[in-house]
Amino acid sequence: MSRNASAVWRITPVLVAALDERLGLPVDSYVNGTQTWLTDVDPDTTLEWRLHPVAGYRTPGSLSHYDVWEQVVGALANGAPPDALDLGGERRALDSLWDGLETFVAIGDDVEPAVLAHAVGGALPIPPDAVGLVDHGRIGAAWEQSGGKRSLVEMLLTELQADTGRT
Repeated sequence: MSRNASAVWRITPVLVAALDERLGLPVDSYVNGTQTWLTDVDPDTTLEWRLHPVAGYRTPGSLSHYDVWEQVVGALANGAPPDALDLGGERRALDSLWDGLETFVAIGDDVEPAVLAHAVGGALPIPPDAVGLVDHGRIGAAWEQSGGKRSLVEMLLTELQADTGRT
């Protein structure tokens, strides 16, 4: 079992605004709803930031997966309530799109959870809900076996909460 440092935030409108302000547009958007950013901590270490979709994610209305982030950010910036975003001809809640954000080392040597917590604190003004070690292989396999019907964020948080009890 290989475990790596991970930081996780539950989705909130404040988190979306901070991501937009600090990281800008995602570098990639996936059909499964994931939005991804990359930031360099130093010349040898890159963090990946993944906004994970909810279990059973469905792209809103007539939107492409490439359009969802900008439409959500625009709606929230224009004062739309997070539980009633007009997206692609339908009304959706923010938490019907994404469960939360995960950050981990994508390129470079893995780091200890405390080092990761410090690095993400310099990038986002919102402290993560949990930081610790997770087994991405096990969690990813469980998500794939469920056909995307399980929440990645809930699986990550469950493992991170269990990790705090380990010595």
